[in-house]
Amino acid sequence: MTVDVKAGKLTPQTVPLGVGPPTREEMLVYYPAKFTWKQLKTFVNSGDLGLLKRDKTLQKRYDEWAKGIKAKYGSIGNYLLNYRLQWGQEDSIAVLRSSLEDASPRGTANGKPSTPDEEQLDPKVPRKLPPLPADAPPYFKADMSPELLSITMNDWPYSVPPEVEHSLIWSRVPILPPDLPPASESKISARLLQDGLWGFTGLESPPPSPSTLPESLPALSEWGITMDKLIRSPPPTEEEARELRKYSEEIETFIKRRWNEREWETAWFVNPPRLQSVPELTHIHVFARRKTPEEIARAEINSSRQ
Repeated sequence: MTVDVKAGKLTPQTVPLGVGPPTREEMLVYYPAKFTWKQLKTFVNSGDLGLLKRDKTLQKRYDEWAKGIKAKYGSIGNYLLNYRLQWGQEDSIAVLRSSLEDASPRGTANGKPSTPDEEQLDPKVPRKLPPLPADAPPYFKADMSPELLSITMNDWPYSVPPEVEHSLIWSRVPILPPDLPPASESKISARLLQDGLWGFTGLESPPPSPSTLPESLPALSEWGITMDKLIRSPPPTEEEARELRKYSEEIETFIKRRWNEREWETAWFVNPPRLQSVPELTHIHVFARRKTPEEIARAEINSSRQ
């Protein structure tokens, strides 16, 4: 979702309020961001990914849309498999577009329509994840085949500033190794299952410390969030932090390739099971902000001085 330089001219009189996934203009007019980029990074790094929220009014719109989707497809998961996810292809369905996309008309690829065919649109056709190729890795790898992925914009983004894009990396293989020891036998597994996984790329300075979270909590007042309601593990030991970073390496490598660190900074995360809305389809959330020309120039000057 990119910023419209004419955003100041957008009003409820010029932007109709629709149903279903919102347009960029609707997001700006009816669902203005509740959080700043710094606050988002603070919430991601806080240890409790449950602090990341969708606008409450947009959530109601989503809930109404979801009722119709479930009536037609049986479940959100079946909708995603029957229609929304396009493995190995660019996202040609999203209403919200990423500035990473080229300028080709929506819904076309090499001059041919790229929307799902009639059989795919038929909700009565049962579908599962396509069979994995013989060389598929057991879990997410930065260099795995594009056919194992479907990268989309989040049709129902969290309350992010207009300069921040909320993307999803859907994967046909698990994000984490399937042979993780049980949480009862491993502190690392227990952390991953309760807290999830997160990281940052392209930042000029370290992400906000979890100790600064109280400064950002007022932005969550309408959700009734207080420090005593947080669900998170104690700070990890140095050894635990090293182990956790190992599970992030492949994800961060992939993100750095797609969102070049010279031009983008990102905050990414994998929700723990307690926060997963579609647990049968593994995915990574990415908040990506394109850097300004001034930021890029400043970083290059600082780099040349080192």
